[in-house]
Amino acid sequence: MSETAVKKKKKKRNPVRRVILLLILLGIAGLIGFGIYNSLKQEYTVVYDAYTASTGTISNALSFSGSLALIDSKTYTAGGEATVRGVYAEVGDKVTKNQRLLRLSDGTTITADFDGTVNVLEKKKDDEVYGGDTLVQIADFDHMKVTMRIDEYDITDVAVGQDCVITVTATEQQIQSTIATINFISTASYNVAYYTATAYVDVPEGMQIYPGMQVTVSIPKEEAKDVVVLKTDALTFDRQNNASVYKQKEDGTFEQVAVEVGVSNGNYVEIKSGVADGETVYVESKAKTTAVSPFAGMFGTQVNQPAMGGSNRGNMNGSRSGTGSSRTGGTMPGGNAPGGGMR
Repeated sequence: MSETAVKKKKKKRNPVRRVILLLILLGIAGLIGFGIYNSLKQEYTVVYDAYTASTGTISNALSFSGSLALIDSKTYTAGGEATVRGVYAEVGDKVTKNQRLLRLSDGTTITADFDGTVNVLEKKKDDEVYGGDTLVQIADFDHMKVTMRIDEYDITDVAVGQDCVITVTATEQQIQSTIATINFISTASYNVAYYTATAYVDVPEGMQIYPGMQVTVSIPKEEAKDVVVLKTDALTFDRQNNASVYKQKEDGTFEQVAVEVGVSNGNYVEIKSGVADGETVYVESKAKTTAVSPFAGMFGTQVNQPAMGGSNRGNMNGSRSGTGSSRTGGTMPGGNAPGGGMR
């Protein structure tokens, strides 16, 4: 065989060797990639959020929305054609029952039917009036009422005579009152029965509130004073609704400790036992993936110790109230508490 033929034969073999070499390299790259993926998938750091217990007062309440309305108001009109002979009050004047307001030429004298304030005065002295014309309007702005709707889930917890706190939404002013009446004939909305309750408002002197203003009516239920209070987010609940927290031991590991809870308002909860004032507890946060060496999954396993999250101190005094026909808090955090299960 000539030298030229040998060279041609060697050239024909080169592409096969290249393909084999490429396949080998791809296989090695695949193994390295699998190792990286396996390491990133398995290696992570558990993060714990910290909460510190404190001493305070906690309470909860039923909360309903409503609006202010007048109890007494009256508009006086002319009975026929006449002339205004006398005007004895001005807009904004406080008047008492039976006080004279207007006198007409036909002998009619308009007097107040109740204590109130002159809200509208349409005529002045010597004006001509005709039957049906508005003359004057008075309203009692010092005594008003609030009507609220209570759904079928809360009505058994509401009774005539209960103390309540009425908070005016626009001004945030509060007035103490009591539940005066309950209408137990219901109306329905979205397959839920609603009942109507009424509370009366004696407006303190100098407080400027008016009919139509929106209010929140809170009915206190439970209160615990000078107790250990902890953020509800710090608790873990199992399927039997038993509460627990995580505490850090001297060696840096965490242990789960059962706690007894009391009054809750949804955000904070009374701790009856298991956690002391000033003690810091932890709750497991979402697992955080940690980047590792590309060869960690191939040549060994890296063990990461749990890392603690930042401090989130919980402190709470007083009660929390919301608007709408709904509960604010409850005796137990119940199913609304985070955690979902004992780990």
